[in-house]
Amino acid sequence: MSTRGPSMSVLPPVRKDRIIPQFPQCFCEDAALQAGRDFNPKVKAACQQQRTGTVGYVGGQERRRERRPDASCLVLSRRFKIAKVIVVGDLAVGKTCLINRFCKDAFDKNYKATIGVDFEMERFEVLGVPFSLQLWDTAGQERFKCIASTYYRAAQVVIIVFDVTDVASLDHTRQWLEDALRENDPTAVQLFLVGTKKDLSSPAQYSQIERDALQVAGEMRAEYWALSSLTGENVKEFFFRVASLAFENNVLAELEKSGTRQIGNIVKIQSAGGQPSKKRKQPACCQ
Repeated sequence: MSTRGPSMSVLPPVRKDRIIPQFPQCFCEDAALQAGRDFNPKVKAACQQQRTGTVGYVGGQERRRERRPDASCLVLSRRFKIAKVIVVGDLAVGKTCLINRFCKDAFDKNYKATIGVDFEMERFEVLGVPFSLQLWDTAGQERFKCIASTYYRAAQVVIIVFDVTDVASLDHTRQWLEDALRENDPTAVQLFLVGTKKDLSSPAQYSQIERDALQVAGEMRAEYWALSSLTGENVKEFFFRVASLAFENNVLAELEKSGTRQIGNIVKIQSAGGQPSKKRKQPACCQ
């Protein structure tokens, strides 16, 4: 007689160049979501003790962790969390090139407009814990806006892209932000304002538009980055920063929602008085 364990999807190891052991630094301290130089101590402690929440994905399905510390918990401890990221901005500002440079390490000089939306999944390992970004590349053309906006919902990160050689594309970022927040809770999303095509801008030109971009980022309460998809300048650093901040925010939200929690062990729920609640003795009929 053969015994079969719980069905699960075996994922390949995370690529070595997608491992994030330390907190990535911001591009500009004047426009950063977090000025700190390390992960939140609670997040570091949670990762060290494997307390990263109850919800994960195995085989494409979302399931909740059982509270019994049995063998299935070992499987559940390997589940990885996912953050949805939408990338918005004007037509031809370089949204697709940005994603392709990071995900495929490729740059296509032959421009092709995105029709509707495209999708990429990128897997990371943050502080030893699997984590993934769903990257939704949305169309910048007005005629596809209604289609693309349906994919804005439930985003945890919004990346608003503009061309550093096109001032008008920076001005339009305010409208893109408004459209994105119309489908999301403004207090629950992390915002990034990203200037592309930095290689095409002279130092004097870039200096001027950076001043304007920092002002816009401040108004949006967004983190600012400038990069080049052609040369790859700051691309990896940017996505590592996005993944790390999204991961940190995700873990902190789970810890706040459920108190102290440890994958593969019994959940400890804090009572109103701050002490662990005592387990009530069940009647004999319920045991």
